[in-house]
Amino acid sequence: MSPQLRIAQDEAADELLSSDPFAVVVGMLLDQQFPMERAFAGPAKVKERFGTLDPGEIAAAEPEAFADLCATPPAVHRYGRSMAGRIQAVAAVVRDEYDGDVTAIWTTAADTKELLKRLKALPGFGDQKARIFAALLGKQLGVRPEGWREAIGPYAQEGSRRSVADVTDEGSLQEVRDFKKAAKAQAKAAKA
Repeated sequence: MSPQLRIAQDEAADELLSSDPFAVVVGMLLDQQFPMERAFAGPAKVKERFGTLDPGEIAAAEPEAFADLCATPPAVHRYGRSMAGRIQAVAAVVRDEYDGDVTAIWTTAADTKELLKRLKALPGFGDQKARIFAALLGKQLGVRPEGWREAIGPYAQEGSRRSVADVTDEGSLQEVRDFKKAAKAQAKAAKA
């Protein structure tokens, strides 16, 4: 992973995201009901407190102790303790199904359909999160199986500003925030 990601808007956290593929997966996992840049800063907090982001070591960690370190202020997420369990569950999948190599999820997938299936099988990843993560892989990390834009849908549209897949700097972060705010307002108006 050589491109420089700028999702967390924090130099150390973004450097970790750029150099450790498991950090990107953990950031994506944490990106729910929490500001996206803080979610993607979470992996750096985990590494600082736990000492590593090695999926095998995280999966093997004592659950209560790992939950404590994730919940210690500033917590890795609004729901630090429950997210700690999800981080460990994802780490266990990576350890057990991909021999500890998180990149195997996308580098060995035959096509985008298989990639999405693998992502949706990760704890905490539903269809929308899988599509957003696949768009992030394609747009920022060059993981583009044939037909990836069509299979992923709107999140893969070139020039869109609808998800974390489109965040490359402070300006695009604000554009994504504005898009999400407008989409929520539109959905709320449609229900009224």
